[in-house]
Amino acid sequence: MDDRFSGAELRLLWLVAAGFFMQTLDSTIVTTALPAMANSLHESPLRMQSVIIAYTLTMAMLIPASGWLADRFGTRTTFLWAITLFVIGSGLCALSSSLRSLALSRVVQGAGGSMLLPVGRLAVLRNLPSERYLPALAMVTIPGLIGPLIGPTIGGWLSQYSSWHWIFLINIPVGFVGALFTGTVMPQSRRDPGPFDMSGYVMIALAMLTISVALDGLAELHLQHAIVLVLFILGLATLSGYWLHASQRPMPLFSPQLFGVSTFSIGILGNLFARIGSGSVPYLLPLTLQVALGYTPLQSGLMMIPTAVAAMLTKRPVTPLIMHFGYRKVLMVNTLLVGASIAAFALVGPGQPLWLRIVQFAIFGTVNSLQFTAMNTLTVKDLGQRFASSGNSLLSMVQMVSMSFGVAAAAALLTTFTTMLAAEGPIQVLRAFHLTYLCVGAITMAATWIFSQLSSEIRGRGERAVDMAPS
Repeated sequence: MDDRFSGAELRLLWLVAAGFFMQTLDSTIVTTALPAMANSLHESPLRMQSVIIAYTLTMAMLIPASGWLADRFGTRTTFLWAITLFVIGSGLCALSSSLRSLALSRVVQGAGGSMLLPVGRLAVLRNLPSERYLPALAMVTIPGLIGPLIGPTIGGWLSQYSSWHWIFLINIPVGFVGALFTGTVMPQSRRDPGPFDMSGYVMIALAMLTISVALDGLAELHLQHAIVLVLFILGLATLSGYWLHASQRPMPLFSPQLFGVSTFSIGILGNLFARIGSGSVPYLLPLTLQVALGYTPLQSGLMMIPTAVAAMLTKRPVTPLIMHFGYRKVLMVNTLLVGASIAAFALVGPGQPLWLRIVQFAIFGTVNSLQFTAMNTLTVKDLGQRFASSGNSLLSMVQMVSMSFGVAAAAALLTTFTTMLAAEGPIQVLRAFHLTYLCVGAITMAATWIFSQLSSEIRGRGERAVDMAPS
């Protein structure tokens, strides 16, 4: 037992950690099972992105409301709702017989997942002394980092040796146990949340939805280009409307004054665009290995382990690097490296030695993890007490919506190149994947211009980075 925490505090931390683990596991466990799902549902494996987008986009849309719900109804009640929705959504996913029903079930699952981490983190913040907050968050984070490590392998193993349905069924008994513990372990802290900015929330949610549908409209939805253009314009107009709305409201969902903090505004924009490339890779790689190179689901899941292990090992050296070189140099150089490592997946082919492929995957995991931690720390480092809560909430939302945009953009590019090349055989399909990696890598590299606006004097100043985001 950790002597820094009492027994009650440890039980609370383990409960929150388990919720974070469930959420991150289900963000990654599906990727290696997509071809098996496609075969079962009589769909093309290259058009299964809605299974991922529905989950991440729903999480992005509901994260801003999670704090208000916890204040209004209490942390215990809200956390119990989250687990219940997650279990119900998991059961519906297992029962799905079509791609549409599976995507809708993932929406229910994502609604529960969106509240697990924010509400759990809020309960930790309110029930532990401030001097133990950082070690508590570190303890909560570790199981969440294990989820992406084992998720693809578990997903591949279950879909190969059992059935993809078990990917979702295993959540049900875990969820029941979590619900029982919530009733006895989670404190029922409640505060007056004040009025909820419903108009602003609807605007932001509509903007995320329309832009994501527009991106996916070129791939899975087969929308006409005119409709896609209208959806993009509608999304941008809605975002502009929210900005005007927030500037005139005394308590907006996200205050425009947040962007008066230069590190926050640069960090948020950098997260949005740099994560588009990073978010597309976990979707593209398992498909490349299985559809174009003939890997089994388990083999493709095992190939993801070097990426996840390298990501975990990179967490510790980030702070010394930033202290020595500063955020500007680290993020500019590393953003180029992330983009280059994504573009380098265009070299993946049948003749590539296995050891070189493992090294390539590990390099991506290393630079990608460094990027996430540096961006997250930069974004929140200068937020005062007044903006800490809303700034963290906006960062969590941007992380999720960027992952959704990344998958949608990668799927649109892959569909376009597959059509252009009239790709039918494995070699032509592999060429379409290669072109997609090159484009996504270029998009990631473009984010370097955002980080170039940082002052070279901005350094870590000794703060400790705790990365609560999926890697």
